[in-house]
Order: sequence, then structure tokens, then C-alpha cells
Amino acid sequence: MGSRIVATGRATPRTTITNHDLERRMDTSDEWVKTRTGIAQRYIISSGESLVDIAATASRSALARAGVKSADLDAIVVGTVSSDYGFPSFACQLQHQLGIDSIPAFDVAAACSGFIYALSVADASMRVGEWERVLVVGADALSTMVDWNDRSTAVLFGDGAGAVVLVSEQGPRGMLGSLLRSSGEYWELLSVRNRGVQTTMDAEVRRQGDDAIKMKGPELFKIAVKSMAEVTCKVAERARVPLEDISLIVPHQANLRIINAVAQRLGLAADKVFTNVDRYGNTSAASVPIALDEALQANRIHDNDLVMLNACGGGLTWGANLLRW
Repeated sequence: MGSRIVATGRATPRTTITNHDLERRMDTSDEWVKTRTGIAQRYIISSGESLVDIAATASRSALARAGVKSADLDAIVVGTVSSDYGFPSFACQLQHQLGIDSIPAFDVAAACSGFIYALSVADASMRVGEWERVLVVGADALSTMVDWNDRSTAVLFGDGAGAVVLVSEQGPRGMLGSLLRSSGEYWELLSVRNRGVQTTMDAEVRRQGDDAIKMKGPELFKIAVKSMAEVTCKVAERARVPLEDISLIVPHQANLRIINAVAQRLGLAADKVFTNVDRYGNTSAASVPIALDEALQANRIHDNDLVMLNACGGGLTWGANLLRW
């Protein structure tokens, strides 16, 4: 028995911040940001908004499309590093929003790889018959963790949530394989201190620079490209699927240059790689499920297509999931 994604959903905050908006706040320009990242705009949480509410909207959309009632779920697994609380988990808060009781709900903390990790964890439990219907969510709000005076990081991140409904199913469709990797040796390349207060761009109290996201971009770029390409190749090899047979890769939307470099390393044409980083920025664990939902809505994925999901994030963590749609 395996698992298959039967529906997806996405949701974002109400506020859109363009590069031109950022020009009025810091020493940057639309051209500077686009040239280095491919990002033109991003959605960010404002005061009074809740990431749990946004995740609940994405989840309800996925559940409605799947024709699955929240009461019929067996588990909720959330990839996130953005909970407002040390405990309870973000997943438990989401569970309460959805009006569900007495099922396991927990977070997977793998930064930008969070959804890839969460999907793999859910699939593994479903393969041994523990669960039959699982809600898997990626949700993050890294805009609340940046120093808005640091243009090297503040321009990169957006907020949002994406959700999928996984069901147990026999047959050739569904999850064909996953591979998860991490290397704590490189933890300092991308990190944020937990002691810092999470604040929105429009809040009066701001996160201090020492507690904001720290990133060593050039080093991270090299490792991200290498690791995402290698894990993609290994997952395809394990599933005995030639790379050229993959219909679409839906990668973590961190930076257009990283995405293009991974595609080039894999020898894949641009039309086999889905991108929406220009409109969302880096939404961390939310980026892959948001992109997957957009790819489906844009008719870029069809029945029996081979779809590869991959990501790299703080930890460093990286991983990939291969699916037959």
C-alpha cells in the first residue's frame, strides 16, 4: 500500500510587497533584486494576521478539492519553523482550527525542506498501514524573522502556506520514493536565533539584527545546487526512472539562479521546471506545496506524469520526493 496526493491548496497573506516598495525602505532596487534572485514581489504577514489561519485556509481548500472531511483525517503533519509557540506545535493549533480531535498532529522542522520531509514522514507511516488519510502542510513566515535593514536577506522571503491531502492507494500512481539528507556541519550558512521576537514589517517593535536570519549566500548557493541535483538523481535512480522521463520538477523557490543552476546540472530544459519565485519570493517550507498547487491549476501536471519535488534549507537539510501523478 502506498500513498497518493489527491488534492492541493494554497493561501497567502493579504499584503503584497514589491521590490519598488522595498526601494523606499532600504538601499536596494528592483533591478538589483531581480538580477540576483528573480523575485519581483512577495506576500508578507501584517499585524493582526495569523499564519495558522492562512494554513487553515490552504488546508480547507485541499480538503474540499479532495472531497475529504477534516473529521476523516488520520493525521496532520506540518513542515514549519514559524510557530508562534515553542509548544504546542503549529500542527496542534491547525488541528484546533480545523475542528479535529484525537488524531496525531505534529511539526517537522527542516526549514525550507520542511514540506519534503513532512511528505516523506507521512508516506512512510501510510505504507505500514498506520494512516489512510493525511493532511500534509508546509507553512512559514520568515518575513517575521528578518532584519529589515539587511537587504541581503530582507528582500528574499515571503510568507504563505500550501497543503496536500494524501490517501492510501494501491497501484502505480502516487509516491514512488523519497530521500532525505542533512549536514549539521553547515548549520551556520543559514540560521536564526530562537530567542528573537517574531515581528511583522508594520510592527512598532522590530527584531534585533543579532537575532535575525543570518545567511552566507555564496557558500549556500554552491551547496544548494549540488545537494538538490544529487538527491534528485538518487531518488530517480532508486525508482529506476530516467531523468529524461520526468515530466516536471517542482523545486523549492529560493532563488531563480539556484533553480536554473540545478536544472542545468541535471540537463533539463527550462520547460520541465516550474517556477513562481518571481511572485512569492522564498516562502520556505510553503514554497513547494504552493508551487505544486499553482502547477496543477496551470495544467502543467497531468495524470500519470512523473513529478519530482526537491528542496534545500537551513540545517543544512535537503531532500526530494518522486511522484507518479
